[in-house]
Parts: sequence; structure tokens; C-alpha cells
Amino acid sequence: MDVSGPMVRKYLRQFVAEPKKKIRLKKYDTARVPYKELSTESDDEAKTLLQDLLDKNRRELARAQDLLAASGQYSILIVLQGMDTSGKDGTIRHVMSGVNPQGCAVHSFKVPGAEEHAHDFLWRYEKVLPERGMIGIFNRSYYEDVLVVHVHPDRMELLPSAIGPGNTGFWEGRYKDINAFEKHLVRNGTVILKFFLHISKDEQKRRLLDRLSNQEKYWKFSFTDIAERQYWDQYLVAYEEMLSATSTGYAPWFIVPADYKWVARTVVAEAITSAIEGLHLSYPVFPEEKIRELEEAKKGLEQE
Repeated sequence: MDVSGPMVRKYLRQFVAEPKKKIRLKKYDTARVPYKELSTESDDEAKTLLQDLLDKNRRELARAQDLLAASGQYSILIVLQGMDTSGKDGTIRHVMSGVNPQGCAVHSFKVPGAEEHAHDFLWRYEKVLPERGMIGIFNRSYYEDVLVVHVHPDRMELLPSAIGPGNTGFWEGRYKDINAFEKHLVRNGTVILKFFLHISKDEQKRRLLDRLSNQEKYWKFSFTDIAERQYWDQYLVAYEEMLSATSTGYAPWFIVPADYKWVARTVVAEAITSAIEGLHLSYPVFPEEKIRELEEAKKGLEQE
């Protein structure tokens, strides 16, 4: 089985974190509008044009999902990571709004419980991987196990001392485990699309203040988001290390500028759609005998 990465439209490759390259996130503009034809437009005009493009991509994604389900040859795993308020929930809601919900499953992972602590860190994610013909979305993922616990070692699961984080090469070992896990999935027919929604600290502040300025958005606010802001620099370092270690040819990371939500949503939608189109799938071809049976069934219904 081929272990090459997703085939996406050529211009989308600008967002790919080059494998084996050391990533420095400060070199990636969080407010970038990556469409030349929009560079001279006002923000409102650009937003309208990108909304039209997003609508087009959603229609294309609905058709691509139908073909994915009909062929039953591949599954799609979408991984979304990013700082708090980076737009993960909104991206899922807007990008996937046109797909058949029966062919798509979204999973958000909370703090692991006792049963999960008793297994390896990938165990709970393996249980909910998408089957062939399905799209699975991980809103946060196994990457939390090399991010949050890296910044907050006290949150690390109670591993036996022989295999715990006190051992030399522990984090490098987890990166290798993730890469091997993803290579196994790709080899067995899963296309992996990983998106890091990259926002600035100033934009996060604006979004948090927006939630606190509108009572209808109070429910979105978490005091944890405020507490975690003090660890911004540490999270950047953890993300840079993770992106550098786990962006591979078969499962690359897309670093998506996310200060403008409509830019991020459009990029993600185009990447998913073009990755499915890049599989060159086709609808099942039925043998002549089966076609005759179907035609007879049609005649029977028409004659009722």
C-alpha cells in the first residue's frame, strides 16, 4: 500500500510544514490572506468573496463525500489543533455543514480517565478511527499528549517509572510512536489531514474579550483560557517541536493562518475537498447480471 501524503491542489502546498524542517511559527503570518486576487480588496469585500468560495467548496465536499462513501476504499481522518479560541469548533461547523452527517463523526477528547490511563496514550483514539468510506474529525487529538502535558508535566498520566517522562528520550519516543501510528493508518487506507490553526496572541485576546462583552457568548468563555494565556510562549515552543517532529510526507501538517476565520475555513475546506478528489475515486461498477436485476426491480415498482 502506498504511503504517500494527500494529493491537494498545488497552491495549497504553501501551507504545508515541510517534513524534517525545523518550524519557527513567528515566520508564519497569522493574518495572511493567501489569495492574490483578494490582496487589493477591503476586508469586507474579501470576506464576501471568500464566503462565496467556501460555499462552492462545501458543495464540492458534499459530492466528494458521497463518492468516498460509495467507493468504500478510503477513510479520511481530519485532525484540528490550535491555541484556545483558534476557531476549531467554528471550522468544523462551517466547513462540514453540507456533508451527510451519517458519513461523518466528530470526536472531542476530554481529560483521560482511569481506564484510559491504564492503556497506552494512543488507545482511546484508535477506538474511534473512521472506517472506510467515512470522515472522522478529531477536535484536538493524540497531539494533546505531546502538547498540554509537555507544558504542564503535572498533568502527565501516572506512568510506571520505567516508561515515564523522567526517562531520556521520552518525548522523542512519543513523536516516533505518533509517526509510526499515522504511517500504519495511511498504509491501510486512511488519508490524514492535519491542520494547525495559527492565531496571534492579540487575536486570541480580542476573541476572549468579545465573549466577555456579549452575554449570548458567555457560555463559550472558560477561565481556563485566561489561565493558559500566561503559558503562551511555552505552548509555541511545544507546537514548534511537535510540528517539526511529526510533519511527514505521508501525514503533513498544514499551518493555516487563522486570525481571519473566513480564511482558515476556506483553506481547510479546499484542502479536504481536493484531497478526496486526489484519490480519483469512482462509483462502483455493477456486473450485467446485477444491472438486470435492478432494472427488473424498477419495472416492478413502476407497474404497481
